[in-house]
Amino acid sequence: MNRVFIVSLILLVFFVISFLTNILGPIIPDIIQSFELSLGLAGFLPFAFFLAYGVMSIPSGILVERYQEKRVMMAAFVISSIGAFQFAMMPTFIVAMLSLFMIGVGMAMLQVAINPLLREAGGKENFAFNSVLGQLCFGAASFLSPQVYSYLVVSLSQQQVESSWLASLQSVVPQDMAWVSLYWVFAIVSLLMVIIISLFSLPKVEPSEDEQVGQLAIYRQLFSNRTVLMYFFAIACYVGTEQGVANWMSQYLSSYHGIDPQLEGADVVSYFWGLLTVGCLLGLLLLKVLDSKVVLMTFTGLSMLTLLIALFGDLDTALIAFPLVGFFLSVMWSVIFSLALNSFSTHHGAVSGILCTGIVGGALVPLIVGNLAEVVGLQWAMVTLLLPLSYIFWVAYSAKPLIRNRTIWNKNMTSDTSTVNS
Repeated sequence: MNRVFIVSLILLVFFVISFLTNILGPIIPDIIQSFELSLGLAGFLPFAFFLAYGVMSIPSGILVERYQEKRVMMAAFVISSIGAFQFAMMPTFIVAMLSLFMIGVGMAMLQVAINPLLREAGGKENFAFNSVLGQLCFGAASFLSPQVYSYLVVSLSQQQVESSWLASLQSVVPQDMAWVSLYWVFAIVSLLMVIIISLFSLPKVEPSEDEQVGQLAIYRQLFSNRTVLMYFFAIACYVGTEQGVANWMSQYLSSYHGIDPQLEGADVVSYFWGLLTVGCLLGLLLLKVLDSKVVLMTFTGLSMLTLLIALFGDLDTALIAFPLVGFFLSVMWSVIFSLALNSFSTHHGAVSGILCTGIVGGALVPLIVGNLAEVVGLQWAMVTLLLPLSYIFWVAYSAKPLIRNRTIWNKNMTSDTSTVNS
């Protein structure tokens, strides 16, 4: 089959992963209200979802090697669909936790499967370009999902809906919980993806030795390596900060400025993800003229500044500053990841698996913020997000990669450091 169609399929998977993953922030205020939760209990929702990444990232790599990408991708969407259907039919807090964990398991499996497949299908020489396209699709879905949420909630809250499919949704959604309709959409989208993937004949990925999932002894060796641990915690801090801001900003704006989380709150979250995507494009340009360490330190410092402005400014300032935090967070994932891999000459596949496990930071940090909010208030709880950002700034300053990013000023990409990975 034409590889353009396969690359298009993988980009669609990127889109769907983001659509299902990044909706939690806008609906947290609704979940709190519907289930009468404390902020501490609400923090367990992102915990349940991102815990799945910590549990499943490395096992997913083993499954991909044994059963190939297509079967793992189809199984991932089946698990996601079951989780979404489960909550759509039984919308309770406990079921929501289980549902989010199952959807997270599916998304973790997909994240592990699609990157090597994209590299094989699109060609190794086009992998960087196609990865950027994947991130753009990811960002587009993150921008779109809060808008879909607002549309569904507003439409289903009316007595007379404007179409038959909305009427069908309205009939299966509790009257005072219109936001549950999103989970019917998630379940149906996941099932459609199973059908779509089944129609494609995907290329077999033959990983090179350093791209294979490491054996247990290699993982033990790498987990005892200080450089691996430094970047593992950096990834955990980045994802934790990203999700800490995205998941709590709408609740913060509702609590401190009285905005409607279903409309203005959802818009701010949407702009946060939109600017995060735009920031990725700027980051690509900056990496052609500046050392990646400088880019990471600059963007980290600016993200800390805009977060403080968002938390202590007035409403108009916060509505601008929160999305700008997303803009300055944009380069962190790719730069941290590249600095980490460029700090090692071998075992890049195993290092990547360990770094992806760091996504579990998205489980821990929002949970910590929610529980601290019970003691000191949400505003000061969100101030603690400066701590993981400070750690990322320190990593950027301390990084000594074996290979530096090529810029127009520096054609020699070899670092002066002789070794880092020992």
